[in-house]
Amino acid sequence: MSGHDAEAIVVGGGLAGMAAAIAVAKAGLQTIHLAPVVRPDHRTSALMQPSVDYLHQAGLVEQPETLGHALTRIRIIDATGRLIRAPETLFDAAEIELNSFGWNFSNGRLLEQFHTVAATLPNLATRTLGAKALQRTSDDWSLTLSDGKTLQAPLIVGADGKKSLVRSAAGLRATEHPFGQSALVCDLDLGHSIASTSIEFHYPKGSFTLVPAGDNRANLVWIDENSALRAAQAGGPNHLLAVLTEKSQRLFGKITLASPCFVFPLGSLSVPRAGADGVVLTGESAHAFPPIGAQGLNLGLRDVADLAAALTNADRSVAGWAKTVSIDYAGRRSADLARTGTMVDTLFRSLLAEMIPAQALRAGGLWALKLAPALRRRAFNLGMGRL
Repeated sequence: MSGHDAEAIVVGGGLAGMAAAIAVAKAGLQTIHLAPVVRPDHRTSALMQPSVDYLHQAGLVEQPETLGHALTRIRIIDATGRLIRAPETLFDAAEIELNSFGWNFSNGRLLEQFHTVAATLPNLATRTLGAKALQRTSDDWSLTLSDGKTLQAPLIVGADGKKSLVRSAAGLRATEHPFGQSALVCDLDLGHSIASTSIEFHYPKGSFTLVPAGDNRANLVWIDENSALRAAQAGGPNHLLAVLTEKSQRLFGKITLASPCFVFPLGSLSVPRAGADGVVLTGESAHAFPPIGAQGLNLGLRDVADLAAALTNADRSVAGWAKTVSIDYAGRRSADLARTGTMVDTLFRSLLAEMIPAQALRAGGLWALKLAPALRRRAFNLGMGRL
């Protein structure tokens, strides 16, 4: 490691950053992970079965049932009241011979588990510092830390979010598109359990989704215009519960709040290339979507899996190996990022469509999924990242 401080520096302390740091270290690289202390993440992530399989193979989660809750069915209810409505549709994992589509995890608990695994790796050094600047030297990248010190490494992994310093400094272009909608998230206790079924009510301005969280608890992700969410929140707990009861069509008995509510704006972000010149981007530094179709962290873990594969395939005894890794990684991620971005964007916009032809197409699409087993299986596989 003459001339630099590590073979790789991973920037970003979220779930994608933690998973990337562990994967890079497990590939045998001397790794420094910059993971500033952040506020607790109260959200959850629905991870599809291929992602859970990766967590197991990578030694990150041995038994998902100790951390999460199985998702065996997805129920979609068209609550738009539009002239042309889609049929109620139920997707069951048993149709594709699986015990579950995946598992719903608390982000906070999952992050704790990743930290536990990271602590066992002697070639992974974690520093609770951020990055202020990134510059190219003749052979390496030089990273200026928040305390003013510098580190050098041939490979930089950017997992530092939508406003990624790494992405900007490396000249990797991003396209951003803000939406008019925001998302309200919280935990609810329901009068009637939804067991292992994720339930999505599709309203004109977005979806209202309840995800199983064990016993009678569910994680709520409500997408709507920001003003509507803020108004529901500002009215106080009783007003909010009345709104949530109406939105859930009174199907689950008495609803009570089990956590504080948080509202955050929605938008999309994409990059034409996820790596170049010894820099790779993972997680929300490379892609960000509305919480539709359960793709966010699933896509981030596929980033990490492809990064691990690119590192395994690399000959680090050859000069310029980090550039080769970044090019290989970008090639591996290209099709998946484009396909998933198109899928999520199309799905999100279809939920908001007001034009009758668009309503008819969406309703017709759900009828087709409801009635055609082969098409349903293909949709399952696409949503799970298998294609």
